[in-house]
Amino acid sequence: MTMLFVWGLALAQLMLVAAMGVAVWRIVVGPRAQDRILGMDTLYLNGMLLIVVFGVRTGSPLYFEAALIIGMLGFAATVALAKFLMRGEVIE
Repeated sequence: MTMLFVWGLALAQLMLVAAMGVAVWRIVVGPRAQDRILGMDTLYLNGMLLIVVFGVRTGSPLYFEAALIIGMLGFAATVALAKFLMRGEVIE
């Protein structure tokens, strides 16, 4: 790997960690439940991308599978919480 690629991956990881910090702030401070759900959605997405960047850095395919599982579970959780806010129940 070239040095520019290594520095780019390190910078991407730092930026994703910073974005995760902002998402946690939105979850804690968010005045409404919709803001907290949006923060949670952003948090799992940034966590998934952090794992993907780590997988690119190490070259191991195991991290990509973990990121796929996080993406699927996060999407299902976001849909369930949005449905709960709209109707008051998840399963009808």
